[in-house]
Amino acid sequence: MFDIIVKDGLWFDGTGVDPVRAHLGIRDGRVASVSSEPLDETGCPEVIDATGKWVAPGFIDMHTHYDAEVLLNPGLGESVRHGVTTAVLGCCSMSTVFASNEDAADLFSRVEAVPRQYVLGALRDQRTWENAEGYVKAIDSLPLGPNVSSFLGHSELRAAVMGLGRATDKRVLPKRKELDKMAALLDEALDAGMLGLSGMDSAIDKLDGDRYRSRALPSTYAWWHERLRLVSVLRKRGRMLQSAPNVKNPSMAWMFFFASSGFFGRRRQVPVSLLVAADSKSFRWAHLLMRYGAAAGNAFFNAKVRFQHMPVPFELYSDGIDLPVFEEFGAGTAALHLKDQLERNKLLADRGYRRKFRREFALKRRVPGLWHKDFREAVIVGCPDESLVGKSFAQIAKERSKQEGSPVHPLDAFLDVLVEHGEKNVRWTTTVANHRRRELDAMAKDPNLQMGFSDAGAHLRNMAFYNFHLRFLKRMRDAELAGRRVLTMGQAVRRLTSELGEFFGLEAGYLRVGDRADFVVIDPERLDGSLEEYHEEPAEFFGGLPRMVRRNDETVPVVAVGGQIVCRKGQFEEGYGAQKQTGRYLRAVQGA
Repeated sequence: MFDIIVKDGLWFDGTGVDPVRAHLGIRDGRVASVSSEPLDETGCPEVIDATGKWVAPGFIDMHTHYDAEVLLNPGLGESVRHGVTTAVLGCCSMSTVFASNEDAADLFSRVEAVPRQYVLGALRDQRTWENAEGYVKAIDSLPLGPNVSSFLGHSELRAAVMGLGRATDKRVLPKRKELDKMAALLDEALDAGMLGLSGMDSAIDKLDGDRYRSRALPSTYAWWHERLRLVSVLRKRGRMLQSAPNVKNPSMAWMFFFASSGFFGRRRQVPVSLLVAADSKSFRWAHLLMRYGAAAGNAFFNAKVRFQHMPVPFELYSDGIDLPVFEEFGAGTAALHLKDQLERNKLLADRGYRRKFRREFALKRRVPGLWHKDFREAVIVGCPDESLVGKSFAQIAKERSKQEGSPVHPLDAFLDVLVEHGEKNVRWTTTVANHRRRELDAMAKDPNLQMGFSDAGAHLRNMAFYNFHLRFLKRMRDAELAGRRVLTMGQAVRRLTSELGEFFGLEAGYLRVGDRADFVVIDPERLDGSLEEYHEEPAEFFGGLPRMVRRNDETVPVVAVGGQIVCRKGQFEEGYGAQKQTGRYLRAVQGA
């Protein structure tokens, strides 16, 4: 007798082989049978007819920032409704294991664009742990929807050991006892089953709060002797590092290959997953540099380094200047430093400030980065003056040039519109990367790139990549139907599932006999334009803040976690994420 039978679907097992039509029997949360012949349905309470559908392992989202949301909204439904059954937390050097509630909130909120009061409130109300094992048990006791796993953040580790003030003071190096303490706490986190250490070298991300506001994250102040000390702990335990190179000093990226290396008398490699490979509009050759650089670095150092890649067009939205990319230059940071909107609007109107803004912005445009900094391609999607909606700032500049009888630069038009209507009242969008199909297809096949980096749970008003897995499958299917295959569909599914599970040390990504029954049923005929549509839904757990989402519920008839159906076409089962627990904290399976 089975708990669930999924019959007559095209079954992907996650290994990359071509799918076959099969019938799956689920019992006690595991795949009990895979048969080419119909299974006995006697006494089975749930029979899913998957005729014409795909049945695949649940997707892995290897890069999320659900650390605060999971405490308030453990169902994490915005990812699960699109087929994600495993999410990784604690990325980019930020986690909530050892640091005080206030320090953790200051680390997290501004960087990830989540209101600080809700992050702090979640920790104050929900925190029951004092150490790594307590943290893992606390998360595992929540009514989780998907499975979760996590990293220990280097910034949090520094803050917990050194204090947030000393950890963000460039004149201060950790004492030997403090280095020993960091290594001991990391070892404790690995004992508890955490995946490894996450870092951040790029100083673009800034602290929130009133004490050390606008300082860079603590991990950016660490010298490489500190990082290598912590990497040595990872190496002994067979665990991994997730980080991002310093964009101001990209030549130091080779240190990650050195840190990962299996040479130099070392017994094993350290898997390293780095941000971020993209076909950037500001630097057309960036993706080639990262791809070929990774291939050469891995070969030369005998390293295991991968770059994370979002395999869909990289669209950004912003309410005024509420976007992390403005932290790249001093004038942008100065404005974001001001929490009061009236003060910020006043600053944006100041002529001296605007001259500084224009000067610094012009200089930064010459420096390659993710954002092309071209307001000619930025289009207004929301504004009190509806006549401006749908226009680019270049169009507005051209119109105002005619009206005023003198040239108006698109950047000036941008600042003028913000001042006229209130900085937060002007919403605009632009595509910064991954806009060329040919380059995206080449990146999809590159073994040195990983499919991911959704940032789910963060940047609620800036981007929505919750369903990137489905969008990737659509692109691969469209290419196959057009006779220009990029990957087989089996290979495409593997890139989103078991390939990530193996690299990250997770028991996830496969759907074979004996595997945990985390699966998604997909209607391939609904891999269509609905995947691209923009929607907003209130995030009730964050005070009703309107969150950007994608909604394509007809594409996903069924999602199951741990052998329990949790979602049917966007409708969650009764008690989901509240009284019922379907997901678990997945402890790392590789290493000691």
